[in-house]
Amino acid sequence: MFQLVAAINFASHFIALKKRSLRPYWYDMEAKAFLLLVLSSCVLAASVLFHSGTYPDFWTALRHASFNLVTIATDCGFSTQNFDQWPIFVPMWMLFLSCLSASSGSTGGGIRMIRTIILMKQARMELFKFIHPAAIRSMRIGDNAISHNIVTSVMGFIFLYFISVVILVFALLFSGLDFISALSAIIACFNNAGPGLNQVGPATNYAGLSDFQTGVCTFAMLLGRVQIFSIVILFVPEFWRK
Repeated sequence: MFQLVAAINFASHFIALKKRSLRPYWYDMEAKAFLLLVLSSCVLAASVLFHSGTYPDFWTALRHASFNLVTIATDCGFSTQNFDQWPIFVPMWMLFLSCLSASSGSTGGGIRMIRTIILMKQARMELFKFIHPAAIRSMRIGDNAISHNIVTSVMGFIFLYFISVVILVFALLFSGLDFISALSAIIACFNNAGPGLNQVGPATNYAGLSDFQTGVCTFAMLLGRVQIFSIVILFVPEFWRK
């Protein structure tokens, strides 16, 4: 429960405490989308674990799936089970959630839910324009109109996010690490989610990585926590010109 609370925008917590009401959470589209996605994913993961025979009954599967999925999705980094042994769909879905589910202004990392919402709305708007090319329609989140500059910034951030993940994964593959370990290590480090899979799974740690691999993961953690623009801008020649 506290991990879910920590992944909601702290501004919403402040307003809720100030007004002594839960209504601010209801009007927070980002919080609602986050909770709906994560809680429904808990049920989905539990169903997969139960039907695969990993646990003897659904409620046991739901208990283990809920904690481990929430802790990875919110980038808290704990584990109570070796989810590396679960059906591959579940841990990969957990790592996917760590990329996008946490709210802005929270303790979580990754793309953040608000950017995901904006990107989805932009995709929907492009489909609308394809059907109605002469129509003029603005993007809105709740009662707020989203400017084109914000949409462009979000799209640029998400592109840099994924291209950085791809480059760093290939760097680990070049060093000899297997694909699942490389992909999960970079995603986990980028989002500060903690454990990955295979060689860096919850039953092991990152100590088995070489110095080069550790350096790549360290750089991924810096990119993810300091935010991509702040690091990537250092490699842009215009930044250093007077």
